[in-house]
Amino acid sequence: MTVVVLGGAGYIGSHTVDRLVEKGYDVAVIDNLITGHRAAVNPKARFYQGDIRDRGFLDRVFGTETNVEGVIHFAAFSIVPESMENPLKYFDNNTGGMITLLEAMKDHDIKRIIFSSTAATYGEPKQIPIKETDPQIPTNPYGESKLCMEKIIKWADKAYGIKFVALRYFNVAGAKDDGSIGEDHHPETHLVPIILQVAAGERDGLKIFGTDYPTKDGTNVRDYVHVMDLADAHILALEYLKDGHDSDAFNLGSSTGFSNKEILEAVRKATGQPIPAEDAPRRAGDPSTLIAASDKARKILGWKPQYDDVEEIIRTAWNWKQSHPKGYNDRGEA
Repeated sequence: MTVVVLGGAGYIGSHTVDRLVEKGYDVAVIDNLITGHRAAVNPKARFYQGDIRDRGFLDRVFGTETNVEGVIHFAAFSIVPESMENPLKYFDNNTGGMITLLEAMKDHDIKRIIFSSTAATYGEPKQIPIKETDPQIPTNPYGESKLCMEKIIKWADKAYGIKFVALRYFNVAGAKDDGSIGEDHHPETHLVPIILQVAAGERDGLKIFGTDYPTKDGTNVRDYVHVMDLADAHILALEYLKDGHDSDAFNLGSSTGFSNKEILEAVRKATGQPIPAEDAPRRAGDPSTLIAASDKARKILGWKPQYDDVEEIIRTAWNWKQSHPKGYNDRGEA
């Protein structure tokens, strides 16, 4: 039986594929390589290059991979500022892509899907930590597109029996311990790798967007979870559905909040670099504080994150950065 991973050449997808292979699963990867890297895909996984919005392509893959026990879906755009500037791109790829995928899954009798949702579906939270039952009122099109995906799959479950787990990520960071795969976006938009670029001398300094939020030091507060812990959660969610449980949604986070300035200090400590930083205006669509209540995933899925120290998370990211200063281009990828 095969697990098909959509977006399996991306940051979180490639780490999940690696973990699936390590645990003995038969894995097929779909990726259009718009943001992913072919070199990131574990060589033991079969690879298909194409777009999930292309129904004919999906039919060919699902026709070839005939014993699919589940789909893990990472194939989405996820940059909040870009979604504010170009919302239709996000609804087309994220929400529209989900519709095309579910139609193909229905016709090929594939009944399980694990998919990336996001803390951005909550918007500006009413309480901290955020629980799965809290209101979902997104403040940006990215979060709205993911919330639409959650709603669509609920109706597909009722109509077609496609069982799902929606995993609402908080901030993801880190890399595989041995430095063989990691985070490589162009352009980079995530805080930890941006700070590491400064530490590596690739940027002159860091801009901290917003210093007047209602937080402990005026900067955004976020909940950081290690990418390999996230990968493990996807496998646990797949096994949860295979055991016959109902569809559900789970937060994935450390349940601890760190401000942007605290992360900056942690990176300075982990790298030994001074890392100059300057204040900048807020970015549109950024909530002030996002911290997960992740006890539901721990209790129901049996999720036990192995990386609970933010400096350890940063250490693994720095290890990747030092061993691949040019990202996957260091491994011969054009």
